[in-house]
Amino acid sequence: MATLITDVKVIATAPEGINLLVVKIETNQPGLYGLGCATFAYRHLAVQCLVEQYLRPLLIGRDASQIEELWQLMHQNAYWRNGPIENNAISGVDMALWDLKGKQAGMPLYQLLGGKLREGVPIYRHADGRDLEELCDNIQKYREQGITHIRCQSGGYGGGGFGAAPATAPQGAANGIYLDARKYMRETLKMFDAIRSRIGFEVELCHDVHERLKPADAIRFAQALEPYELFFLEDAIALEEGDWLRQLRDKTNVPLAQGELFNHPFEWRGIIAERLIDFIRVHLSQLGGITPARKLQLFAEQYGVRTAWHGPGDMSPLAHAANIHIDLASRNFGVQEWSGTEPPNFVIQKLKGPRDALLAVFPGLPSFRNGYVYANDQPGLGVDIDEREAAKYPCSSAVTTWTQTRLSDGSLQTP
Repeated sequence: MATLITDVKVIATAPEGINLLVVKIETNQPGLYGLGCATFAYRHLAVQCLVEQYLRPLLIGRDASQIEELWQLMHQNAYWRNGPIENNAISGVDMALWDLKGKQAGMPLYQLLGGKLREGVPIYRHADGRDLEELCDNIQKYREQGITHIRCQSGGYGGGGFGAAPATAPQGAANGIYLDARKYMRETLKMFDAIRSRIGFEVELCHDVHERLKPADAIRFAQALEPYELFFLEDAIALEEGDWLRQLRDKTNVPLAQGELFNHPFEWRGIIAERLIDFIRVHLSQLGGITPARKLQLFAEQYGVRTAWHGPGDMSPLAHAANIHIDLASRNFGVQEWSGTEPPNFVIQKLKGPRDALLAVFPGLPSFRNGYVYANDQPGLGVDIDEREAAKYPCSSAVTTWTQTRLSDGSLQTP
């Protein structure tokens, strides 16, 4: 008997104060359902509306086994296609369908992708600090956990917190996070010089520019970072100025990672085929789920570009699990960003803080041990959701402020 979709539900929850969106696909098979991540934290209501009002009636009654067919159907059904709202909505359904297929097969997702190429997934964590002393302490804590790759930042990306314009801005300039690109570059170079002087070259270091430099500055910055032997420099060039990647590649030997904002093949196809980057950094739900991510991973493999999937706090544990399963089955895996969803000796009776709330809402997370993350080997993605717990943490529709970044003259800068 065919497995038919009988309902498509959206579960909105924010156990850590970050809006998360989960799609639940129910079927005509008793007790059989799939879960997927549709998180677009800053436009969650738009994604929820798309799933409930448009994808749900499109999908009910269809065969849940036809993942590729359904992905293409969702993608083209509105005629105008692509973009982060549509892609995240499709992702929730797509991941849930893969989760379903794994449960039907009695296999974890990585088995459906060809099986393991590694037993555990090496990760990198973010180290920050108010000063060099605190930053180095945080790096050391991660090293003691067996983590060998660490992303280092200090003082954000050249700006403080959201607030009134500084005195140096024009009179009447709007509130925002004001950036000083030159100061950011100087202080970051000093930071890496001090880190290497203190801890040496035995740990791999990364850095994220977050597209906040002009291309000419990004090139000079990358060149100046060469003595510190970074594992990669992330998003040095803004998405809208991607043609500059050719010049950046020509003028520096620092490995380059790119793609956190990508959501269409035209944005990555050329730079991978021309080998302008070393790591692809796409966010799985922004891409449209597991189906397009696997295609991207295999395409990148043909050109020697490695994966370093985006793994921030503003994606649900289901998407983190999807990252890990793809990593386990990928020949061109590089490293995995990890936001710390591992349950360290977690006991559900001892809930204390936001991280414990996350673990209560999403049982079955991949586990972290000595620098590696391991899939839990349950069928499908291996992560479930406790809807009663999820309901305790409603999402917020407050205005997002961290993206309101500005240059010194008060004009907006992409965040």
